Amino acid sequence: MRVDAFDFDLPPERIALRPARPRDAARMLVVEGDALSDTRVADLPQRLRAGDCLVFNDTRVIPAQLEGQRGDARIGATLHKRIDLRRWQAFVRNAKRLRVGETVDFGQGVAAVAEDRLPDGSFVLAFGGEEPVEVLLERAGTMPLPPYIAGKRATDDADRSDYQTMFAREDGAVAAPTAALHFTPELLASLKAAGIASETLTLHVGAGTFLPVKADDTDDHVMHAEWGRIDAATAGRLNAVRAAGGRVIAVGTTSLRLLESAARDEGTIAPFEGDTAIFITPGYRFKAIDGLMTNFHLPRSTLFMLVSALMGLETMQAAYAHAIASDYRFYSYGDASLLLPGG
Repeated sequence: MRVDAFDFDLPPERIALRPARPRDAARMLVVEGDALSDTRVADLPQRLRAGDCLVFNDTRVIPAQLEGQRGDARIGATLHKRIDLRRWQAFVRNAKRLRVGETVDFGQGVAAVAEDRLPDGSFVLAFGGEEPVEVLLERAGTMPLPPYIAGKRATDDADRSDYQTMFAREDGAVAAPTAALHFTPELLASLKAAGIASETLTLHVGAGTFLPVKADDTDDHVMHAEWGRIDAATAGRLNAVRAAGGRVIAVGTTSLRLLESAARDEGTIAPFEGDTAIFITPGYRFKAIDGLMTNFHLPRSTLFMLVSALMGLETMQAAYAHAIASDYRFYSYGDASLLLPGG
């Protein structure tokens, strides 16, 4: 499909720079079939059914944004995907000033060698020393806020907690699974009391989620791979939910993409561990999920393509037009939508 089919006019002031407080006070647009309802995230227990199951991503965001020097050149690096204990694939700012074999000093005793340059222009950075790379990042790195936020304000101490979900426990993401930022222990307790279950999986979100689609046609866009895992016990419980008539509702596009990567053709979910580069566009047949809770995405993004695949492009264009006209807040720190294609 033409990428410009997924374009729309988003006023810059609609992009949220801070999250709602408390988290579950954020607004939530419910899209059931083609019907729209304005609600709050705190209303979620009333919008789902007993027997449904929400699936969260338990990845934890690491301080993966680094600023350093190579000689007199300023070099920025956003870690994208772990290769091994000391090496990461990274997107580099001012890359024309960095050559393979050169060392970037990120300060605080943290340095990395540009070991290789990959075909997509990213670098393999090999960190020196004996301390775990996670320790080095805590010392020298900052939280990698999306460029549409970081370009408008500096990252600060509040982001270390704001840009982390309550489920975060598996280090490795360089972007938050932002739909889950809306959840609080109180909301989770209300969901449990309403008979709505929850499960977790792990997908380490990479910096590729921030990259714009530069191709004119979706067939020409290449997704970056991300590592994920669904264990056998979790897969079994999710299959049991659907077998009993419940719905599997992915919380966030990251959970959805991993569930669909793990799905068998007949719709059951298999255990999964490894990389996925699944790219979901209209025409895709969903196998593993029955709904999605997600934030509002940017024009021409792979994530707006995904929600259009789930609900239909015309339905999502109408929903987003309503959200913009109704002053919903967009993107990582913004409001939520609950998408239920079955109505």
